[in-house]
Amino acid sequence: MKTVGKFKVRFATNSDLAWCMKHDSEAKNAARMRYKIALNEIAVTELGRSIVGYIRLEYLWMKIPYIGLILVLPKYRRQGIGRAMLKFMERKLRKKWHKVLLSSSQANEPYPSQAWHRAMGFEECGIISGINENGIGEVFFRKSLLS
Repeated sequence: MKTVGKFKVRFATNSDLAWCMKHDSEAKNAARMRYKIALNEIAVTELGRSIVGYIRLEYLWMKIPYIGLILVLPKYRRQGIGRAMLKFMERKLRKKWHKVLLSSSQANEPYPSQAWHRAMGFEECGIISGINENGIGEVFFRKSLLS
């Protein structure tokens, strides 16, 4: 658990499942989400008793960590919550000897999504054209965990 000001970042528990399922459009399978919770692949940020942020890890080829989703409720953005959740997961990944973290953003989201990635130390490393709805591409980012 990591406290940032009045916010607390922690791994999600099964009692957070309903919130996670509600706010993550990819979370359609409760059993799969429980499994990810058990593996500490989901973290949440609390303010008091309310969850205000969420980060979910995925793994490419079952070995390269990838941020599947990072979300801060609109009212709580620009307060360091996204950065705190990222740092929380980076510490977890370093302890497991991971050297890199990947993430992505739709190509039509230069701000705030791509700008946030760059501000967090991610570097653009590629694009897949036309992968999203309406032919929108996906820009991929890489962050070294060695520093």
